[in-house]
Amino acid sequence: MGALGLGWLVNEFATKNATTVISGLNTYNLAFLLLGLLLHWRPRRFLIAVSQAVTASSGILIQFPLYASLAHILINAKGTAGHSLGDCLSTAFVGAASTESFPVLIGIYSGVLGIFIPSGGGRWIVEAPFVMQAAMDLRVNLGWAVQAYNAAGALPNLINPFWMVPLLGIVGLKARDLVGFTFVQFVFLGPLVLFLLWLLAGTIPFHPPLTG
Repeated sequence: MGALGLGWLVNEFATKNATTVISGLNTYNLAFLLLGLLLHWRPRRFLIAVSQAVTASSGILIQFPLYASLAHILINAKGTAGHSLGDCLSTAFVGAASTESFPVLIGIYSGVLGIFIPSGGGRWIVEAPFVMQAAMDLRVNLGWAVQAYNAAGALPNLINPFWMVPLLGIVGLKARDLVGFTFVQFVFLGPLVLFLLWLLAGTIPFHPPLTG
């Protein structure tokens, strides 16, 4: 990861005016992130140090620069045919879904990914372009597409409970003391949420976005 980041910094200085590069906050953020990684050498040591230094926001400080990098790659990196990675993902969703099944498919996608990458909504920065493009191609109401993504994406919070952190500190419990109860809710609410996403999608007509 350090080598990839260093390569990007070298490319920035090689292809752009040095004043422009050093005047951007992104350059400093990446440089300090890489420096911290390299000085700690082990990822676990680095994460422990960050969590001890900024307890309340350590996850945000680490995750969101990575999300922004992924978003940049999805939007700006072009393949041999001139299509971005986001375009390819959008095409894959369109090929796998129909107008009726898209809300359920995007709900399953968001829910499953939320189990492995809990982000409190930060993933939307990366995924919004191709999710919205697929919704437009399939003529699914854009507001309902966002709602489907958010509603199903909130389900993993029952087993990756961000909301539980302050509660645990107040009552002196550990996550394992409560997650058994929340997992039962996840098992029952998951199918119900997906069913409602499919059922209600048919009641909301598609409106194309306004263009200037």
